[in-house]
Amino acid sequence: MGRNAAIALCLAVSLLVALGLIMLASTSAWVNGVDDDPYLLVKRQGAFAAVGLLAAFVTGCIDYRILRRVWIPLLVVGCLLLLLCYVPGVQVVVKGEARWIWAPVIGRFQPSEVAKIVVIIALAAWFAQYQAEAKSFLRGFVLPGLILSIPVALIFFEKDMGTAVALGGAGFLVMFTAGTRVSLLSLVAVIAILGLYKAVESDPYRRMKFEALLNLDDPEVQRKAGYQQYRAKLALASGGLLGAGLGNGAEKHGYLPEAHTDFIFPVVGEELGLLCTLGIVFSFVLITTSGISIALHASDPFGKLLGLGITAVIALPALMNIGVATSVLPNTGLPLPFVSYGGTNLVFTLAAVGLLVSLHRRACHAERSEMPVIKEKQLALKI
Repeated sequence: MGRNAAIALCLAVSLLVALGLIMLASTSAWVNGVDDDPYLLVKRQGAFAAVGLLAAFVTGCIDYRILRRVWIPLLVVGCLLLLLCYVPGVQVVVKGEARWIWAPVIGRFQPSEVAKIVVIIALAAWFAQYQAEAKSFLRGFVLPGLILSIPVALIFFEKDMGTAVALGGAGFLVMFTAGTRVSLLSLVAVIAILGLYKAVESDPYRRMKFEALLNLDDPEVQRKAGYQQYRAKLALASGGLLGAGLGNGAEKHGYLPEAHTDFIFPVVGEELGLLCTLGIVFSFVLITTSGISIALHASDPFGKLLGLGITAVIALPALMNIGVATSVLPNTGLPLPFVSYGGTNLVFTLAAVGLLVSLHRRACHAERSEMPVIKEKQLALKI
């Protein structure tokens, strides 16, 4: 993709943001609490999009290499914000999950969205500084493992397992690419899987979600634990190839909970059809390939790891959200990047896209040149 990677990236992101605003206009009128202004959430999301575009412009203009010098204070601030989710009076608990804090002026704020970007910056800066010691046990595994595991643990115990898994996966990919020993990473992966199994097994609510996924055909499950995913399947199935038409979906009328946030993908399928949902998937594939291309052409190791990590923290939540909506994964509560309603997610994801553009602007692209002609001979044919 090379020189055109940033154009493809920005085009895909623009299409997803536009689609998100359109679908929010279709679904927001049916959300509880917006009776006075049915387009209140659209206006808010539009304001968040404007702030996000400004953040993307700023991060796209700055030299990303500045971040390498300030990664320690950024990581400290990110962890402190995550700790505020445990402070009574500051934390905002929704459905038993303390993912948010209340901040003056900006209102409800999700620190994990900041932490995702900060952790990737910290890991990329660490391995750029100690790239020769990536195979060592201390500086190649233990210390970068702490940089990753502390924020992931803070997010996990907020009961935000989906974000913790997505960030852990992105960090794992950065460490693997940087050269951390595969044997150590494999051991950590096994321990993490066993830990997740134990966490699910010991928590009745999480266990219920996994059991619902495995028994979604059971009418009892469809009425209780698997209700959202069952209604999502109905929405996708009823949409067909071309959909029922924009605004004509039935599931958003109180049948499908969180239709404007975590489960906006099935609403797109119901109203705009299979072709549009495949377009969403293709857009994220385009974002992923563009991000990898930008990372490969970065001019330094820090840029390469930063580009790869940022691409992963965008692509993995999208993959998980679509997996939940199509009943491939258990319900994790992750929004669909750029499309779902949510200010913090939209602003900081757009800022991350700006960092990818900054990488692209300072990338090393080989110049095309004509093949050299050595000892050229001209032959004439006499007839």
